[in-house]
Amino acid sequence: MVNAAILGASGYGGGELLRLLNGHPHVNITIATSRTYAGRPVHDAFPGAAKRIEATFTEAAEPEDLARCDVVLLARDNGIAMRETPAILEAGCKVIDLSADFRFRNTSVYERFYKGPHAAPELAREAVYGMPELHREAIRPARIVGNPGCYTTAAILGLAPLLAMDRAERTVDLTSLIVDAKSGVSGAGRSRFGLPTHFSEANENARAYNIAGAHRHTPEIEQELSHVAGQEVVISFTPHVVPMTRGIIATCYATLVRDISTDDLLAAYRTFFADEPFVYVTDGLPETKHTLGTNMLHIGLRVDARVRRVIVVSCLDNLGKGMAGQAVQNMNLMFGLPETAGLEAPAIWP
Repeated sequence: MVNAAILGASGYGGGELLRLLNGHPHVNITIATSRTYAGRPVHDAFPGAAKRIEATFTEAAEPEDLARCDVVLLARDNGIAMRETPAILEAGCKVIDLSADFRFRNTSVYERFYKGPHAAPELAREAVYGMPELHREAIRPARIVGNPGCYTTAAILGLAPLLAMDRAERTVDLTSLIVDAKSGVSGAGRSRFGLPTHFSEANENARAYNIAGAHRHTPEIEQELSHVAGQEVVISFTPHVVPMTRGIIATCYATLVRDISTDDLLAAYRTFFADEPFVYVTDGLPETKHTLGTNMLHIGLRVDARVRRVIVVSCLDNLGKGMAGQAVQNMNLMFGLPETAGLEAPAIWP
């Protein structure tokens, strides 16, 4: 059994980790920390866990506590993991960080977008970007995994097969890439003060934010797409918040430089993801509810021959494949467990 600690377990991501790991056949939840709910049972923060998760939050994890663990999943704010990880590694644990602290190979990019110096640049260089579809073999032996964000997972996997094709035969104009994405309100996280997102502001409203290259996920997407393309890639990324609780839908656009059909591109996408347990390429167009409560990513596409453009639509649950589910998938790889363990439930419907 793998003994797991979740630090920051009362937020949305931490709560989803608790739910998934509680049902995992190879994991014991050894520690769950929360400053807000310290000393209180998990069901005080997540009433749906009553009689299902028999655990109590602690305020912090002491070194002697971490010594009993194999892996620490950090579901904390940006800027915390890079300070805490050296001691966690010293205690003999592996680290999966759900913040942005270990997602960037170049810490100067992190410092530019997250407004502060990186406290552990040598560990950032060691860390592996936790997207199994692109980095599975590097994740297996890793000590530190930087778990990707939700927008980034939808965008990167939505465009990766197209850019991989482009390396073999030029297919798209790499200066034309656009990602237009919508997120449910849970993507903003749970307030540490326990206040919900204002219904009156989120309901019947949709808004764009941090556009024109200002969003923190933009360089993360560009880093990974550049890795796939084998050359520098830049994108235009526009995120939106829409009035749903969970889900990401990313509509990705690229201008074609050669004639290719929808069927041919679908075939290429199916080949690229042929062995991936959590990616489904559909003949139709995916919807956010198709992935609700799962670690699945659904992808569909169409070629608009009239304007020589391909339009790719990808959907995931921002707390699932976009966060906690992907973290569990990475943990399974790091400990030699079946990759799908604890993640096999189908989507909730309706």
